[in-house]
Amino acid sequence: MNAVNQQERFPKEEQKKWFLAGFIEGEGSLCVSIKQHPTSRFGFLVDPEFFLYQHKSGVKMLEMALEVFGTGRIIPKVGNEDVLVYSIVSRRSLVEKVVPFYERYMRISAKWEVYLRFREILEAFERKDHLDRNGLVAIVKKAYAMNPASKGKERKRTLEEVIGKILRDYTLDSPMER
Repeated sequence: MNAVNQQERFPKEEQKKWFLAGFIEGEGSLCVSIKQHPTSRFGFLVDPEFFLYQHKSGVKMLEMALEVFGTGRIIPKVGNEDVLVYSIVSRRSLVEKVVPFYERYMRISAKWEVYLRFREILEAFERKDHLDRNGLVAIVKKAYAMNPASKGKERKRTLEEVIGKILRDYTLDSPMER
């Protein structure tokens, strides 16, 4: 069997997903943002997110991701209108669309360990661990451990500062809040 016949046996939609996996490997990002928010239960919003970045001339790649995942949005990057960002920020979509994609198409990714921590964080949200201080602290610790060598970009606050603010007026020995 020659190479042409092999490619014909590989459905086009499947080819698209494998191609997208390679693109995600280079241009994709799994992150967990931690934003101070005064009206939030423990003072912080913790949001898992999936991003793909591309110069506006490559918008077709982001449109392909939107088609494959069936969710998310494409917007200009803040501060650089020439770069577009495809993002999925809905936890439900992350669990139902991104996790299965990574499990099937990204298993040999150099970013697999980052993905595993990201998945653990999503699982913690599914269990509603974020609704008590100890659970939120555990999620924050995992988020800080996700990508320790992150191309020099550091978080705005230290892990200790965030944990200290979450645990203010609270001791780890007290009963968990619900």
